[in-house]
Amino acid sequence: MRIVDVHSHMLPPSYLAFFDEAGADPKSIDGFPQPKWSAEKALAFVDEVGIDYSVLTISSPHIYLGKPARSAYWARRINEEFADFCSAHADRFGFCAVLPTPCVDESVEEARHALDDLGALGVKITSNAGGVYAGDVRFEPLYDFLDARGSVVIIHPNAPQEVPQGCFTAGPKPLFEFVADTTRTVLDLITSGTLARHPHMRVVVPHAGSYLPLVAARLAGISRVLVPAGMMEPVDVDEEIGRLWFDIAGDIFPTGLPALLSMADPKHIVFGADFPYTPAPLIAARNEQLLTCPELEGIREDVMHANADRLFGLR
Repeated sequence: MRIVDVHSHMLPPSYLAFFDEAGADPKSIDGFPQPKWSAEKALAFVDEVGIDYSVLTISSPHIYLGKPARSAYWARRINEEFADFCSAHADRFGFCAVLPTPCVDESVEEARHALDDLGALGVKITSNAGGVYAGDVRFEPLYDFLDARGSVVIIHPNAPQEVPQGCFTAGPKPLFEFVADTTRTVLDLITSGTLARHPHMRVVVPHAGSYLPLVAARLAGISRVLVPAGMMEPVDVDEEIGRLWFDIAGDIFPTGLPALLSMADPKHIVFGADFPYTPAPLIAARNEQLLTCPELEGIREDVMHANADRLFGLR
């Protein structure tokens, strides 16, 4: 079966150079080991696991450490390295561009350059950038631009800049805060009315929606109290969730996939591998489950490739 992966990562030299210049250690920021990446490893991986096409992004940490000009500079360098790699292997790889958020003007310019000049398939935004969450009103010019283009917008978790005392401060952030921060920012996008105001953006939520399947019904119920009270934007929660796309990167068995299917449009669920942060043998084992699990009966080809083909216009 054809497999299209919409959630894997590239760590080009420029991405690592950003942290070297800033004197920052990505492993210390995330509390998680940073894998080694190379073009040779990426090509060997897609062949080994049987992935026909992979959409690459930058993972975490985000390239903003308080210096807007340097973030914009490195975003440009990183995206151009992505474009070089993907154009050299155009039948196997595409990419979604990193933006120097929370710098809005610079992000609009970088999105324009990446989409128009570099052939990016979309953009990636972080759950928060410098502590600014995706639903913040200051991002409206960026979303206006992306909405006018009907752009694919991939969300990726990023560690919060300020964590309340006692709130998961001791544990590795990918285990504790990443799923929470993804959910936080999607709730923010919905309740702020950002998604409703930009209905043409195609927003992809990672990791089977994180906690969203568990809180979607609660959000819909609470909205019926908060909207009339003027404490929340007047949005149709079920409609906005129905417009979202979801990748299934990560550990989705035995509970994550059924929970996602209880909430999401099956035509909006796409495969994700999360290489190289997830080792190839674990991805291969999970793929075997996906190709036989009863949960995907009748929608397997949609999830494994057809939905992503439609999302990115690959066929």
